[in-house]
Amino acid sequence: MGSTATTALIPLVLLLASVLWVYQDASAHDDRGASVRFSAGSVEVSGPAVWAVGCLCLWVVFMPLYLVCRRQAG
Repeated sequence: MGSTATTALIPLVLLLASVLWVYQDASAHDDRGASVRFSAGSVEVSGPAVWAVGCLCLWVVFMPLYLVCRRQAG
C-alpha cells in the first residue's frame, strides 16, 4: 500500500516543483525587466502569479507555452 501512495505522489510533487520553478523564473525575468508575456487577441498572460496558476490548473498547455515565451523574452 505504501508504494501505491508514493507512486501517486510523484506526479503531484513534480507538478508543484515545476509550478514553483515557473513562478521563481518569471519573477527573475520581471526583476530584469524582461517579462515573460503571451498574448493572443484579447487574452494576455503575464506576471509570475498568472503563469504559476496557469501551470497549476492546465500544466499541459501552460508549461510548454511558458518555455516558448521565456525563450523569446531573453
